Amino acid sequence: MSLTQFHFSSDQADAYDTATQLLKSAGVDLDNDLLVPPKDSKKSVMALVGKAGSGKTLLLGKLYEALSEVGVDIILGDYEGKRRRDKRSLAILAPTNKAASVLRMRGVPATTIHRILYTPVYDPEYEKIAEWLAGSSDKPTVEGLTEEALRRAYIFFQAHKSMAGAMATAGLRGSDFITGWKRREEPLDIAFLDEASMLDDLQFEDLQQIFSTLILFGDPAQLAPVNQSGTMVFDGMKPAQIVKLNRVHRQSEDNPILDLAHTLADPELGFEDFEAQIRDIAANDERIVWAQRVEADLMARSPALVWRNATRIRLINAFRSVYGAPENELMPGEPLICDGIELPLKHRKKRLDLEARGLTKGAQVVYLGAGRRTGFSRLHVVGVEEPQISAASIIKIERPDEEEPFIPYAANMGAAFLHGAAVTIHKAQGSQWDTVQVFAPDLFAAARMGRSEAGQPLWKRLAYVAITRAQSRLLWVVRNRLSKPTDALNTEDLKMITPSNLALDKEPD
Repeated sequence: MSLTQFHFSSDQADAYDTATQLLKSAGVDLDNDLLVPPKDSKKSVMALVGKAGSGKTLLLGKLYEALSEVGVDIILGDYEGKRRRDKRSLAILAPTNKAASVLRMRGVPATTIHRILYTPVYDPEYEKIAEWLAGSSDKPTVEGLTEEALRRAYIFFQAHKSMAGAMATAGLRGSDFITGWKRREEPLDIAFLDEASMLDDLQFEDLQQIFSTLILFGDPAQLAPVNQSGTMVFDGMKPAQIVKLNRVHRQSEDNPILDLAHTLADPELGFEDFEAQIRDIAANDERIVWAQRVEADLMARSPALVWRNATRIRLINAFRSVYGAPENELMPGEPLICDGIELPLKHRKKRLDLEARGLTKGAQVVYLGAGRRTGFSRLHVVGVEEPQISAASIIKIERPDEEEPFIPYAANMGAAFLHGAAVTIHKAQGSQWDTVQVFAPDLFAAARMGRSEAGQPLWKRLAYVAITRAQSRLLWVVRNRLSKPTDALNTEDLKMITPSNLALDKEPD
């Protein structure tokens, strides 16, 4: 396979070669388009690390394309057909729904770690459609589905490699074709894991048990998982297992957001000097904004990023107040963050169903309204293929200087939520938004405290993570103020793509 067509920088080409050698030793020879049946006993792990803009996602995407071209099966989180023992397979994973959705928007069929641990059980009638879309059987005849519906499903799957999305374009809901979920019983083959800096030791061990070949893609400059005492899984790996990328290549040119992030590596840089750089760039580049206030309009879909929990709670309450939200209920359009599933062990099946549909800890959700049953809420889960669900909910609104949160809606048990108009920078890892607001007074407080993590000032790690969440525009907020919204909260931006919006220009086989 020729690398010249990819226009890799030298360090990216070296990393690609190292990854292909690892895959070749595992029986996947990309140079000669040769696949050898997997050997169950052999385990291989590699970490490909680099800072923002170093090309990690580019390499992941090119490796996925190469494996797909030589006939490696792609494991989807929402469907898994019968596998032959001599076939090679690849799963592309991310720690969160949002991180997986970022990859999917770039054409990489990613799913979450949780979704790979559990496999869906399909209704036999609708499984015929899934087998056909996956290319393992002929086109079926299914009662209640027209030829046009099947055609829409085929076109969608060819473009997006999402079984749930394809089924939705045919007019089916997840509850129509998925009857339940079961714990994975058999190991898998190859996995690529993006945003691996968020991985903790326990998850790492689980993945090594499931996959024989594991390649991690991560940024060592980010914040370590909360329960890891400032360390990442890379730190326990042998030097020979780690490939480092440098930043200098064309993909990162002319990006003031990445430029700011990389200046933080200067050990002589102080907080005041860093803010002076931001102010200078903002004077000449509209992608960086020296902001005098937090913009309420943005908080509805892109949370303000803070360090201190007290700041988060104050901003959330200010957000609700400026939108005129009543104290005793939520308004449609208010953002939420899933805080976990509160269900006893005997309801394990229901827990699996909620988590499989995207309600894992840290998931971003938008409140759509009260459900038909008491304690239920209609929700839009950000970053999943079938986002609109109804679930038993425990919604908590924290208030300044009060130990106990206010609970406007509460089922006896179900999915628990916190408000999501502002989140801590730790919780923002793995996510990206087009425009990001960083609450700078919190980072100044971290700088004044002089705290360090893994040998680097904590404020620099916080600033690096917060800045690199922004895809196109960064607002560096320097004052403790909140703007008035320009419009009322609504959910119009969450309308799902309907089959009529799809380009129906291909015919199924």
